Amino acid sequence: MMRRPRTTTAKCVSYNEYENTDTDMSFSQTVSDGEDDEEWKPTDPQSSVSPNVAKMSATREKKAAVTRTAKPKEQKRPKVTKVPRDAKPRAPRKPAAEQKTTSKRAKDAAEAGVPGIKRKKTHAGFEKDQCEAQTDFQEEKKTDESDITIKPKEERLSFIVSQVPGTSNWGDEGSSQVHPPVKKENLKEEDFTFDEPCLKKQKTSGACQGQPTARPLLEGQPCCSLKNELNMNWNVTELLSALTCVEKWVCANIILLLREENTVPFMVRYRKEMINHLDADAVRDVQIVYEELCSLAKKTNSVIQTLKKDGVLTPELEKTMRSCRSTDELDHVYSPYKKGSKLTKARRAKALGLEAAASALINAPQTLDLSTWVQPATQGLSSLKEVTTGVEHILADMIAKDPETLTYVKALCEKSFVTIQSSVSKTALKEKEQDKSGSKKAGAEHGKPKDIEKFHLYFEFTCNIQRIQPHQTLAINRGESLKILTVKVNIPDRVKSDFTWWCVNNRWRPKSMAKEEHKAIIMNAVDDSYKRLILPFLTRSYRTKLTSAAEKESIAMFVRNLRQRLLVCPVRGCVIMGVDPGFRHGCKLAILSPTSQIIHTDVLYLHNAGQQREAEKLRHLMTKYSCTKVVIGNGTACRETETFFADLIARRFFHPLDVSYCITNEAGASIYSVSPEAVKEMPDLDPNLRSAVSIGRRVQDPLGELVKIDPKHIGIGTYQHDVSAGALKAALEGVVQECVSFVGVDINICSEILMRHVAGLNAGRARNITEWREQNGPFTNREQLKLVKGMGPKSYQQCAGFIRIDPQTLQSVKSSPQPAATATGKAATKKCKGKTGVKTADSLNPLDQTCIHPESYSVAQRFLSLVDGSVDQIGSAVLKHCVESKIKTNSVEELARVVDTTPETLKIIIDGLTQPPGFDIRQNFGQPDFKRGIVSISDLQPGTVLTGRVDNTTLFGSFVDIGVGRSGLIHKSKITLDKLPVSQRRRSLALGPGERVEVRVLNVDSQRGRISLDLIRVLQ
Repeated sequence: MMRRPRTTTAKCVSYNEYENTDTDMSFSQTVSDGEDDEEWKPTDPQSSVSPNVAKMSATREKKAAVTRTAKPKEQKRPKVTKVPRDAKPRAPRKPAAEQKTTSKRAKDAAEAGVPGIKRKKTHAGFEKDQCEAQTDFQEEKKTDESDITIKPKEERLSFIVSQVPGTSNWGDEGSSQVHPPVKKENLKEEDFTFDEPCLKKQKTSGACQGQPTARPLLEGQPCCSLKNELNMNWNVTELLSALTCVEKWVCANIILLLREENTVPFMVRYRKEMINHLDADAVRDVQIVYEELCSLAKKTNSVIQTLKKDGVLTPELEKTMRSCRSTDELDHVYSPYKKGSKLTKARRAKALGLEAAASALINAPQTLDLSTWVQPATQGLSSLKEVTTGVEHILADMIAKDPETLTYVKALCEKSFVTIQSSVSKTALKEKEQDKSGSKKAGAEHGKPKDIEKFHLYFEFTCNIQRIQPHQTLAINRGESLKILTVKVNIPDRVKSDFTWWCVNNRWRPKSMAKEEHKAIIMNAVDDSYKRLILPFLTRSYRTKLTSAAEKESIAMFVRNLRQRLLVCPVRGCVIMGVDPGFRHGCKLAILSPTSQIIHTDVLYLHNAGQQREAEKLRHLMTKYSCTKVVIGNGTACRETETFFADLIARRFFHPLDVSYCITNEAGASIYSVSPEAVKEMPDLDPNLRSAVSIGRRVQDPLGELVKIDPKHIGIGTYQHDVSAGALKAALEGVVQECVSFVGVDINICSEILMRHVAGLNAGRARNITEWREQNGPFTNREQLKLVKGMGPKSYQQCAGFIRIDPQTLQSVKSSPQPAATATGKAATKKCKGKTGVKTADSLNPLDQTCIHPESYSVAQRFLSLVDGSVDQIGSAVLKHCVESKIKTNSVEELARVVDTTPETLKIIIDGLTQPPGFDIRQNFGQPDFKRGIVSISDLQPGTVLTGRVDNTTLFGSFVDIGVGRSGLIHKSKITLDKLPVSQRRRSLALGPGERVEVRVLNVDSQRGRISLDLIRVLQ
C-alpha cells in the first residue's frame, strides 16, 4: 500500500556503529522468543568501559575474521577440578572446530534473538555501540582507514540501550555525558540504564520541513553496507523508498531500527524523530516490503549457488539475476534452469552448439552461413530447417530475458488498454445443466451449483487492469480456484505490432547488412518470443501484481477494522449481564461485577413455554445484583431475545431499575469457550456459560477480552481465506500488539494473555512475570522487571514504556492476602545457574504510572524543575496549569533545548505529566449503544433518517447496524469526502467498525433482507 510522504520536520543522525554489523543479522521486528534464557548478569571485567578502545577495535576485527580460537572458553576451566584436554593437540583440527563453533554461534543467535553474537558477548556489544556512537563522522571514517584509537566525545550519541556504570536509580541520572571509567573491582553487578532517545543537540526546527539536518550521513556508509549485505545490484534503501513512497533517510532509519529488533509500537512512540512521525501502518508497510526484498535477495543467492553447482552459471546470468527486483522476475529468469523440468527449446539448441550461430546473426550476419552447421547424422542439425529453428529458439530466449526489451514491452502495455476478462467455465456450465436435469454428481454434493450462482456477476466480466477493484480481483481468483470461472488478460494487438517493429528495427537489428533470410529468422524469433515467452510472462506479472495489491488492501482493511474493534471504549463501573441467546438449549446468562468477576451464571428458557416464570426469575437476578445493563450476543435467537427484553422494559417490568440492553458481536466466543485459555481461566464452568461470560466482558473491556481470541475469528473484513494466511496473521498480531501497547497494561492486575501482547514480551516472558508476581508480590516499580527471568536489556527497553505501575492498584493488591509472597521491599535476586543477582530500587516511582519511558526519566526531572513542579503532582490541575503557562511563554522546541532533549521526547513527557491518573486513550472512542426498544425492517421506508453504528467494513462499502435485525450497506460510492470529518478525509478506509453515523434509507428489499443506505454524516 502506497502512502504519501509525511512532511513533518525531523532530524536524522548517522550511526556508523552499523558498519561492522554481522551480515547474518535478523530483520525480524519482534524480539526473539529465545531471549527467555537471557539473564541480567554482572558485567564482565573484560567488557567494561575503559580508555583502551583501540584494543576493542582490534578485537572486533578479529571477530569478523573466519579463524576464531577457543581461548575465551579456556579462562573458565580452572574452576573445574577435572583437567581438561590440552588445547595444543587440537590445533590440527582447527578448521573443523571453527565450523562447529560457527554453526553453534548461528544456532545461539537464532535462539537468543541477537544474531551472530553469543550471550556472554552481549555487554561487549553494547559497549562497542557506545564507543562508536561517541565519535563524530570524520573520526569514524578516519578510524576505518588508519585503525587509530577512537577518542570519545563528551556527548553520547546513542539511541539504544546503554550501560553506564554508576547510574542505578533514575533520580541519579543527570546529563547524558560519558561517565569517567570505573575501576574493574567496583563492577560487582550490572545495571542497565538508558541514554536519551536521540541526539541531545538535534535542532529539528532549523531543518527544512521533512528533511533531516544530517541527511548526508544517513545516505553514506550504512546504506552501502546494507547493499553489500544483500549482495544485489540495487540499493535496498533506494528501492525501498521507491516502492513505499517514503523518504530514503527514513527508510534507512527504519532498517537500522528493525535490525536492532525494535518493535513497531516502540518506534512509533519513542523514535518519532527517526521515522519522521510515520504511523504504525506506514512503518509496518515499510517493514513488510523490506522483508520481501530480503527474502528476494536470499532466494537469489540460493539460486545462484544452485546454478553454480550445476555448472550452468554465467556472469551475464548472475548479473541478470542480481538485478531482479521481484520474485516474478527471478522466476522468469530461473525457470528454464530448474531441476526436474524438461530442457527448453533454447537450451537444447545451445547444447547442439548453435549459440555461436545466433550470436553471429546479430553481430556479424555477413559472415554467417547456416548451411555449414548442418550435420545429417545429428538430430536437430540434420537439415537447414532444423538449424534455422534452433537459432530462432536461442534468439527468442535472448529476447525474452533481455532487461531492456522487457522494460520496453511493459512501457507499451502501460500506455495501452489492457483488460482482465472472466467467464463461466465449461465445467461449471456442465454441472449447472446436470443440476437442472436432476442428476447429482460429486460436485453437486459439495454445493458447487450454489457457488456458481454467487459468481454470476463475473460470468461475462471485463475491466481495465488499472481500474479493477481489490474485492473484484479476490472474487475472480476465488472463482478460478473453484473452477467456476476462467480468467485471461487481454493485451491489445497494437502492443505486439509496436514491439515487433521496435525489436526488428532497433534493439535486435543486425549490426551490419543482413540477408533477407537472416531478417526472416529474426522476425520469426521475435514473433515466437512474444507469443511463447513474453505474453505468458506479462499475464503472470499482471495477475501477480493485482493479487498482491488486492491482498495488501484486504489485509490493511482487516488491520483497521481490528484496531477499531479493539479500541472501543470500555463500559466500567456497573454490573453487566451477558446473554448468549438460544432456542432449544436456552439462553445462557452470566452476571459480571464492575471488575469483570463472575458473580452468577444460569440458564433461562425464554422462548419456550413458561416465559412468565422465567421472566420472574430474571427480574429476581437483576434486582438481587443491581444489574441494569444487558449485553446480548448477535447469534442464533438474538432478535427473539431482544424482543423479549424490549417487551419487559416497555412494561416497566424491572422497575425501579432502569434497564437497557445492547447487541454485541459474538464472533469467536464459542471457539474461545473451548480453548485451553478459557479452561484455565474458568475450569468449573460449562463451555456454553463461558460464552456468556465472554460476551459480557466484550463490553466491559473489549481489548482485554478480544486479545484472547484469534483475530481472524473476530468477524472483521472479507475474503480472509483468499489472502496469504501468514501475512494476515502477522499483520493482525502486529495491530493487537500496537493496541495493547498504546493503551498500556497495569502489570499488577493484567492477565497473562494480555501481557504477552505487549511490545517486547511474549508468552514465555509473560508467564515468568506472572510467576514472579505470585512469588514476590506486586511490582513496586518498573526496574523490578529486570529481576524477571528472560527479561534482557532489549526486552526491557521495548516493554518498559508500555507497562504501568498504578499506585492505587498497588495498594489494593498489597492489602489483599498474598500466597507465600516474599517481602517486596528487599532487593530480589534472580536464581539462575551461573548467574549472580542484580539489585533494584524498592521505592515507588510516580513516573512509572505514565507513558514516559525510563530512558527519559532524567529529562522529566529536569523539566519538572523547570516548571517548579514535582513528581507527586503528576496528573493534577496545578501541574497542568504550570506546564501550559510555561509552553505559552516558550515554545516546545525552546524548552527541549533547555532540558537537553528532542521536541518529540518532550511532548511525550508533557503528555505523561499532565494526563490524569488512570488515563485511557480509548475514552476518545465511542461506547456500545444501549437501547430500550426495537424497530422492525418492515417499519423502514425510503427516505427515513436513522443513526447507527458501523458493524463491519469491506472493500466495497460499510455495513451499519441500525437496530432492525439486519445491517444496511453504505456502498463506497456514497462515502464521499464532503461527508467525512477533516481528520478522516486522508484515510483510504473512511469508516471503521464502531463509528456512529447518520444515514438515510435508499431502498429496502424485505424478501432478500437487504437495506441500502446513504451516508449523511459521521457523528463525532
